Amino acid sequence: MRDDAAVTSWALAARDGDPIAVEEFVRATRLDVRRYVAHLSGDPQTVDDLVQDTYLRALRSLPRFEGRSSARTWLLVIARRVVADRIRWLTTRPRISGTEDWQAAAERNQPCDVPGFEESVALGELLAALPATRREAFVLTQLLGLTYPEAATVAQCPVGTIRSRVARARETLIAQLTSDEEQPAAPEPAEAARNGVPHAPAMAVAVA
Repeated sequence: MRDDAAVTSWALAARDGDPIAVEEFVRATRLDVRRYVAHLSGDPQTVDDLVQDTYLRALRSLPRFEGRSSARTWLLVIARRVVADRIRWLTTRPRISGTEDWQAAAERNQPCDVPGFEESVALGELLAALPATRREAFVLTQLLGLTYPEAATVAQCPVGTIRSRVARARETLIAQLTSDEEQPAAPEPAEAARNGVPHAPAMAVAVA
């Protein structure tokens, strides 16, 4: 459960030099920052660096944090700028090789025996198909639990725009899920035989 009041109080205490508050602030927000920059950047190889850069900037900026907004929202604004700066930097340098496929990287870097892993990968694939602005709005509000005004602050756009992007993202995701459910499953061998569908013998598909 999110506790923005506690996160903000830790940020204010960290601003005043409390090292324990710094640890609590980072611990309470790290997962949100990681999920946000992962979806925003679309590059799992850079997530750790983006998270680290976000906290370095945040800790340097803490003396100017006054607590007028929640510390979580303030931190995600910084994370967004970090990702934007990384993207701008990447566009100014030669690209040596193509970016890895998101699913392949996720499957390699996460244990497949963790409950919910397949569902997480499936959600990542669905979100990756969304336009970047709709994906960001959906992640902020539906995965990270920000309110629409908080998400608007992070994304630097009107609240109505966030509402529209989330609604359109939901429509797209529902349409994708419905389309997947309506795809007919391949018939089992016994059923195929009853229906006269030729079935390749096992020897034919065996790898030599």
